[in-house]
Amino acid sequence: MLKLNGLDERNIHFKWSPSLNPVLYVNDNQELTVKIPDSSTLQINRNSSTDDMSRIDSSKLDAAVGPIYVNGAEPGDVLEVKIMDISTADWGWTGIIKNFGFLKGMFENRLVIWDIKDGIASTSGDFLRGVNIRVSPFLGIVGVSPAEGDHPMIPPQSFGGNMDNKLLKKGASVFLPVYQEGALLSLADPHAAQGDGEVCGTAIETIAETKIFIKVHKKMGMKYPRAFSSENYNGEVVVTMGIHSDLKTAARESLLNMIEELKLCGYSADESYMLCSVAGDLRISEIVDEPNFVVSTVLPKEIAMARN
Repeated sequence: MLKLNGLDERNIHFKWSPSLNPVLYVNDNQELTVKIPDSSTLQINRNSSTDDMSRIDSSKLDAAVGPIYVNGAEPGDVLEVKIMDISTADWGWTGIIKNFGFLKGMFENRLVIWDIKDGIASTSGDFLRGVNIRVSPFLGIVGVSPAEGDHPMIPPQSFGGNMDNKLLKKGASVFLPVYQEGALLSLADPHAAQGDGEVCGTAIETIAETKIFIKVHKKMGMKYPRAFSSENYNGEVVVTMGIHSDLKTAARESLLNMIEELKLCGYSADESYMLCSVAGDLRISEIVDEPNFVVSTVLPKEIAMARN
């Protein structure tokens, strides 16, 4: 199986751009394993303290592993990235960054180190003492090259990127619109656990290794990322996303994208609209990566596919 080591600085990048040179070439219907650094790009370690946060080089945050050139992928296609497995390090970190997050400016810097063992994250200090967080690893960043121009890592866009959607976990398939030859796929920002919104600006950030399967779908004409995933309490789900600097517009785009998805499944537009109201969940997946927000519409797959 192909392997890509993102802990090697030759295999990472810090911007989205069609000008980046691929670090790996893969075929359609290819499996590979990717090692991914944490969002600090190894600037924080398990012995770090809150004082170390002031020394972080922000230009080195969210290093993405890639780009990966997928043979046969062309503009207008859709790239499916199935997350077959994802495993974390035995530790992670969460930070409050004073001038970042939904309530930026209200809190001072604070760093917490988590121990991860047997599917549970816990702390050894007094801060958050006694709290056990069930680990549910996912990839915060899954994206392809933009159509044009250079773009920073943090705000998500129509090509994916820093979506911080906790449904992009083991078993999920992420579908991304292709804008460039080869798609130029990159992965980054693994999390051990996160709540919807990621409101303080960080989740349980960690190093991870993921096994993915890549498939090209020809000429599907998709505008925003979509996904098939699962909920522990609700079985498999269909996920559509809206990404925009205005939260209401992001929610509207997410809903419209679900209506389009349901039309492909055999429903009329008004049937789709009503189904989203009676059985769908509209949720803020990410609200901190300014200037863009991610809103997801989530619908049980058994309902979406009832007519297939």
